[in-house]
Amino acid sequence: DRAVADYARRMKRWWGIDEQAVKHERFQGDIPAVRAAEGERLLGQVKPRDWLVALDERGEALSTQGFTQLVDDARMGGATALVFALGGAYGLDPSVRDEARRVVRLSSMVLNHEVARVVLYEQLYRAFAILHGVPYHH
Repeated sequence: DRAVADYARRMKRWWGIDEQAVKHERFQGDIPAVRAAEGERLLGQVKPRDWLVALDERGEALSTQGFTQLVDDARMGGATALVFALGGAYGLDPSVRDEARRVVRLSSMVLNHEVARVVLYEQLYRAFAILHGVPYHH
């Protein structure tokens, strides 16, 4: 959490960060039902002009430059917010991937939620550093 807080603090000068979590669905033996309930809650928080990006290990692999371009496209394209969706314990519901503007993977490996958050925040900071000419990206 300290790494995420540090990257969030550094990014505030460029773009606000508003991290929200949807309530986890209680597992009662039906994984698709858990995914569907969590997906419905997640999609209920996405506004019409938001750019939703689903983070999923089956998604598109982006280079640093590709990820930076995604951030810049949202910034310049009139997005109200750039929303990154991380799945819960059982992943994202297909409805979330279907509604997303892009489905992107942070790694080919499955990452737990906390590790994925750190990777996402670091890549966001790197993208903003590139866009603003700050010497961070090597």
